[in-house]
Amino acid sequence: MTASQPPLDLVLLVDDDDTTNYLNKRLLSEMQVAKEIMVLKNGKEAIEYLSEACNNSVVEDKKCPDLIFLDIKMPVMDGFTFLEEYQRRGLDASDHVIIMMLTSSASFYDLERIKNFKRVKKHYSKALTRHDLKEILDEFFRHRNN
Repeated sequence: MTASQPPLDLVLLVDDDDTTNYLNKRLLSEMQVAKEIMVLKNGKEAIEYLSEACNNSVVEDKKCPDLIFLDIKMPVMDGFTFLEEYQRRGLDASDHVIIMMLTSSASFYDLERIKNFKRVKKHYSKALTRHDLKEILDEFFRHRNN
């Protein structure tokens, strides 16, 4: 990553926890991972945003994210309900969006359930670390770094 050319245009943080959002946004900014980092507080806000930004129509002020960090447990609409709605609306048809689940306490059941969603590549414990981000960039976005 170079300061002049971040590999990603937009990273979306979908989490109701202000502390986690603050820490993750700060780390993403420090590591210059994306030109823009947006925070949404629940799955419903994220679905509404993505429905406008990723539906192939041009909405001037909205970009489809390259990477979404999605919390599992949130009020209004949790991570799994978000994923079901994301698929139901066909938003998962966009080839380049990658979703990572974030959790503070993943149960075996949650980890098994994640496997049902092809867009979800991995899960990470909160909060993200430099190692986590380097791993994600190397594995999923290396081609954008060249």
